[in-house]
Amino acid sequence: MKVCVGLSGGVDSSVAALLLKRAGHDVFALFMQNWHDTTGTLHGDCEWEEDRFVAEMVARKIGIPFYFVDLSEEYRQRVVDYMFDEYSKGRTPNPDVLCNREIKFDAFLRCAMRLGADYVATGHYCRKDEIQGPDGKPVYRIFAGSDHNKDQSYFLCQLTQEQLSKALFPIGDIDKPQVRRLAHKADLPSADKKDSQGICFVGKVDLPTFLQQKLHPEEGDIVEVYDAYFQDNPQYRMIHDTLLSLRRDGQTGDIRMITDYISETRPMTGNDYASTQSPFSSEKIAALPDDELLMLSQPMKYEISFKTETYRSGKKHVKKTRYADNPFGKIVGRHDGAQFYTIGQRRGLNIGGHAESLFVIATDIDRNIIYVGEGHAHKGLSRSCLRVAPEDVHWIREDIPMRVGEIRRYRVRIRYRQPLQGAFLIMRENGLYVLFDVPQRGITPGQFAVWYEGEEMLGSGVISC
Repeated sequence: MKVCVGLSGGVDSSVAALLLKRAGHDVFALFMQNWHDTTGTLHGDCEWEEDRFVAEMVARKIGIPFYFVDLSEEYRQRVVDYMFDEYSKGRTPNPDVLCNREIKFDAFLRCAMRLGADYVATGHYCRKDEIQGPDGKPVYRIFAGSDHNKDQSYFLCQLTQEQLSKALFPIGDIDKPQVRRLAHKADLPSADKKDSQGICFVGKVDLPTFLQQKLHPEEGDIVEVYDAYFQDNPQYRMIHDTLLSLRRDGQTGDIRMITDYISETRPMTGNDYASTQSPFSSEKIAALPDDELLMLSQPMKYEISFKTETYRSGKKHVKKTRYADNPFGKIVGRHDGAQFYTIGQRRGLNIGGHAESLFVIATDIDRNIIYVGEGHAHKGLSRSCLRVAPEDVHWIREDIPMRVGEIRRYRVRIRYRQPLQGAFLIMRENGLYVLFDVPQRGITPGQFAVWYEGEEMLGSGVISC
């Protein structure tokens, strides 16, 4: 079996190549360059050249042929241009997911096939197997990596059956410390190389600077939203009352509207894959009209206006203008463009004078306003329901798609490293809805919701709202 390893210069792909070589396969390495521009990058010029140098030394050490391919034009068109377009609309894309779907397992895979490869292998921490479908044809399944703390299945959530049929993940059943030990024992040049960070194949970037290549900065207001805004807000009350109406019989007390903050930097364990019982009734969910379900999935809208007033200042009583106090919010700062910010962001706001951190809770691209709230428990930071447009629903398991009107229980995550969350998936004509058992922090349009059964990843979708 001839296998092409996508050798990046990192320790994971290096050990993947080592294991395949030891298993007796005909292995060759292919290094891809996907980016030239260093605008906004934080690690200096020509980082890819160092990666290529290390990758070539690894290939020489293992004793496998080394090739190079420049896919930068495909990467710009299919990943970076998509990024710019999404940010311009106030959405937050995931370039790593796009890179795997559009580059590693498409453009790169086709290049590997032209060089004679039967399969393409990567250093992803995930597992794959094959079963027979009801029609007798093979069905390829993808599972979380055995090392739950390094599981990278989320980034492969848009792969197809055809792509999976050609994919190998040699390190999916071992953990990161063992990968490092194998690299040291084989004296691989990448054994101590740090894991890559930032945008796939671009590196760690100053995002506003990077985006300003195509998106122009424009100053606007940062508005802090106070808790009083939610007290009599019709939309917030509708969401609360709808969730309350969906509760299982026998449940008492009020419905939860605010998430318990969960750190996504803590080590993950197998317990993150345990099942939970939902507070909601599937029968009541099934009876909910489409328009009410759509309203339940909508993010909060903020309409806070500020009136000006004049006052006298100083010994000479100079007349000045200021904003009058508003019980619902306050203009607390300025920003360089709402499109440069994302839901849940707390860095880069540069606003002091608060006991807890401020988080972005909404952006208004049309009016160029950022709305922020103080603390993890701010009401605007939590939501219980999201929607995926029909055209954005993707099933890895093409043999088990959901039919309109069907409801299923799965475990879902809305970003990498988030512990899996219990949820109902609800298929309707106007999209797929995900109703979580507990509110979620920072549901972000443009990101991917990914659903699992046990440790198997079944499908994903772009969060539309």
